[in-house]
Amino acid sequence: MRQVPDGQRASGKASSVPPVVVDGVSKIYRVRGRGSGRFTAVDNVSFTIPPGSAIGLVGASGSGKSTLAKMITGSERPTSGSIRFGELAVESLHANGLRKYHSRAQMIFQDPYAALNPLHTVAYTVTRPLQNFLNMSAARARDRVHELLETVGLTPPGQYAAKLPHQLSGGQRQRVVVARALACDPELLVADEPVSMLDVSLRAGVLRLLADLRANRGLSLLYITHDLLGARVITDEILVLHKGKVVEQGPTKYVLQNPKHEYTIQLLDAVATPFATDGNGSTR
Repeated sequence: MRQVPDGQRASGKASSVPPVVVDGVSKIYRVRGRGSGRFTAVDNVSFTIPPGSAIGLVGASGSGKSTLAKMITGSERPTSGSIRFGELAVESLHANGLRKYHSRAQMIFQDPYAALNPLHTVAYTVTRPLQNFLNMSAARARDRVHELLETVGLTPPGQYAAKLPHQLSGGQRQRVVVARALACDPELLVADEPVSMLDVSLRAGVLRLLADLRANRGLSLLYITHDLLGARVITDEILVLHKGKVVEQGPTKYVLQNPKHEYTIQLLDAVATPFATDGNGSTR
C-alpha cells in the first residue's frame, strides 16, 4: 500500500480548509457511586491539525483518544482549554451553530455495524445528511448518492443503493459510513478506529480509501487508532497518548523509528513492525 507523501495536497481546497487548534484541553468527569471523585480523561492536550494534513492520535484503550475526538467534533465540551476550527470556538457552539459545524467536520465511527440503522437502505442512509444539511432535492440527492458510492469504491452504485446493511460485508459497511461522512463535502474527517472492527484483509482497502480522499480532496484528517501500522501508512504526524496526556509527538516516521518514551516503545513492542529500532536508532 502506498503512503501519502508528507505535504501532498489536492490543489485548491486545502488552502481554504481552516486549521484545527487544540489548546490546553482537559476533560474531567465526575465519578458517581460511593463517595465522590473525579476522573481526568484528557489532561492539558495541545496540538494543531494544519490544513490538508493527517494527524494520528495513538494509544491503548482508555488513553483519551475518543474523548478528544468527541470534543473536536463538538459532542463533548472540554472542562478547560479551547478548540478552534478557523475562527470558530467549537466549545462555544450551540444549536444551529453546532449543526453548521457538523456539516464541515464529520466523524467516521469505529463500528460500522452499530453506525448504520439495519432497517434503512444505503441510499436512505447517505441521503439523510444531503437533505438535512444541504436541503437537496430528492432527485439531486439520488444522483449525489451514486456519486458518493462511486467515490468510496462501491461500484456499480446501483448495485448497492437499495441494499440493507446486513446484505453488505464489513468493509462495504464501513465504506457506506465514509460515504455518509463525505456527503456534505466536509473539511475535516475524524476517523475513530475506523478499521479496528474489520478483518485484516479488509483494513488495507479502507486505509487506502482514506489516504486517497485526503490526497484528492485536500481535507484534513484526524486518525485515531491503537494500530501503529495504520498510523504509519496514513499520517504525517502522530501524538502518543497515555492516561490522557501526550507523552510523545512528532513526524510519524521519526517517532516510530526513534521512540523516546517508554510507553511508545511498549506500543511498538506489542506488534511486529518493519520500522521498529534495534536500540541504536537503526530500523530492524
